[in-house]
Amino acid sequence: MSPNSTRWMKHVIGVAQRAPQSGLRVGVALVSESNELICSAFEGEAPGASWYRTLRGRMQELGTSSAQSVYLTVNTLSADRSFELAELLKEVHVDRVYIGLPDPALTSYLDDDPVTARGHVHRFPDDLQREILEQNRDFYAASEQNIECNPHYSAHRISEAVSTQLGSRGFALSRSDVNANRGRGALASLLCQRYGIESEEADRAVNGALSEAFDAKYGSYDYAFDARAANPGWADDFMSIYRSSSARSLSAVNILNVGVGAGVEAAALFSDCPQITFVDIAERGLANIGGRIPSSRTVVSSAENLSALPEDSFDLYVSLRTYNSSFFDTSAAASEAHRVLKSGAAIIVSVANGFLYTQRGCVIPGLIIPGTEFVDLYRGMDTANLIGAELDRAGFKDVRMSPKITEIYLTAVAA
Repeated sequence: MSPNSTRWMKHVIGVAQRAPQSGLRVGVALVSESNELICSAFEGEAPGASWYRTLRGRMQELGTSSAQSVYLTVNTLSADRSFELAELLKEVHVDRVYIGLPDPALTSYLDDDPVTARGHVHRFPDDLQREILEQNRDFYAASEQNIECNPHYSAHRISEAVSTQLGSRGFALSRSDVNANRGRGALASLLCQRYGIESEEADRAVNGALSEAFDAKYGSYDYAFDARAANPGWADDFMSIYRSSSARSLSAVNILNVGVGAGVEAAALFSDCPQITFVDIAERGLANIGGRIPSSRTVVSSAENLSALPEDSFDLYVSLRTYNSSFFDTSAAASEAHRVLKSGAAIIVSVANGFLYTQRGCVIPGLIIPGTEFVDLYRGMDTANLIGAELDRAGFKDVRMSPKITEIYLTAVAA
């Protein structure tokens, strides 16, 4: 993110702050090619007019119909559930679009949403998204994007578990500390700085805390709390993705499955596969799947370090809903995946893209914004795009994305 774009993001958050407290606080700004403000507006600035109407009025007064960039804090819906940004983009030529958050009224993807339909829409970073949430906390708290709609996810937060586990090891870090250092390396570096310990000791503490945290959340995971409970055909989704990637029977290939969780997923997909290795940092899930598929090999390791496995060994690498995990290094994991796969072998990675609203049995798409209690509907697609770029950089070819009901699949071939 360039300093100029960050500057304008902060600017529109400040503009939104001027909106009436009783309504959704939304700020927007149009910026020229010379990086100068053309005009701005906020929701409620003019009585009875949306930010869009106010902005369009200003543009008409200025006699301009184009801008290099538009910055908008909340992608708002009008009363008829159409997107005001979509209307603006029909009338104004804009090269770059920056969006903070989805409207709190959004519970599914809509066809005219410029964020999902336009492509090349840039998102505000997490810290600024959290500022927008604070401006509009009451609206998002009352929305279905609030993960309080799913007691399991609201009660089991990885950042809190990691903080607790590090505390038990003598390293007192707050949840805020953990959320601000969400990479393994960043968290280990913080321990070194704060406690004056060597990097090896810090790495051991972080890896141990992560293992315990993921074991606690997923080691005995119940699909009753999962979005897949609303999609009984999720295993069929996986098989259709696999068949599009390979003509060989799944039982005939040497498979590496990274990220086992409680083992329920792996048992449903790979029980009839005699050549399979399961990898996870949490031992409880590995024990579960080892008992269910005795012929399998299990390895306690992270996706980012598969040094226990030789290169050019596997025909298929599968990692479902792991690459979007907290504290995950996608670049290192993609590099390791490429190393252990044979040339021409397939990789299938999926991104979780939905939370079960347990009382209603419906799925709200998206992923949690770190350090908050809210789901960002766009985050799953953002994450999938970032993973696809890392697969490409790691040496994979033919990277493809296939959205399904509860997750987004990425497939590629090891070059």
